[in-house]
Amino acid sequence: MVDLHMHSSYSDDGEYSPQELVRKCFDAGIRVMSVTDHNCVRANAEAEEAAGAKNIRYIPGVEIDCIFQGINFHVLGYGIDYKSHDFEEVERNIERQSFQASMERLTLTQALGFHVTENDMWALAKDRYQKDIWTGEMFAEVLLGRQEYQNHPLLKPYRPGGYRGDNPYVNFYWDYYAQGTSCYVEIEYPKMKEVIDLIHANGGFAVLAHPGVNLKEKLYLLDDIMILGIDGIEAFSSYHTKEQAEFFYAAARERHLITTCGSDYHGKTKPAIRVGEHHCRLTYF
Repeated sequence: MVDLHMHSSYSDDGEYSPQELVRKCFDAGIRVMSVTDHNCVRANAEAEEAAGAKNIRYIPGVEIDCIFQGINFHVLGYGIDYKSHDFEEVERNIERQSFQASMERLTLTQALGFHVTENDMWALAKDRYQKDIWTGEMFAEVLLGRQEYQNHPLLKPYRPGGYRGDNPYVNFYWDYYAQGTSCYVEIEYPKMKEVIDLIHANGGFAVLAHPGVNLKEKLYLLDDIMILGIDGIEAFSSYHTKEQAEFFYAAARERHLITTCGSDYHGKTKPAIRVGEHHCRLTYF
């Protein structure tokens, strides 16, 4: 069993340490894995060592935010030289922008009518690796934990039994903090071509992550993305319906690209998702 997309506590929205992810993969019967943190490669050394001790094949990975045609995308890099200083610069680029962006998200969240403060966010972030990044998922965790907002109409869909209650934190992010929504704050991400070239320069393969989420009604951009030199498509994802997975699998085969599968496991941010849950029907190894 394979899972090539998961996030550790080195991601701004991941819960578990790299070692804990390895244990979860071992218990789930996963024998090939990759930790692909957001714009950060620091988990790889720890995960690779822990995976080796469990006789799990480990593939170094990362997930880098980027821009193409004005749309935010994620590109996965596999088999990378994670010790390269190039990836340190990727992380520093986000760090340089993170605090101001977090403060802007706080202001926009307050504009929705919620009383949330800097102290609330610092308290939640104090034990995190990336303390200056306050994500939409983190705002959701604070707000959904407040008794005074138990019956707030904006939060009802994310409560147990609500139509967005399966993965409440990440769903709140997509609805209010993703590109094109009311609390979205623009970050200057690199262009997709630059990210693909960086991954290739460091010995890796570049794979378009969960395209069903980012392309949506703009599937015509897929061929333009292929021209940039992408090596593969993450066809099988917890985000994709069966029909979407089959579409992107066929698209990859037609273009002679790699097909990958990943749960995009985060822990408490997506409680309905477990490692290995990507519905892939292929045998890789």
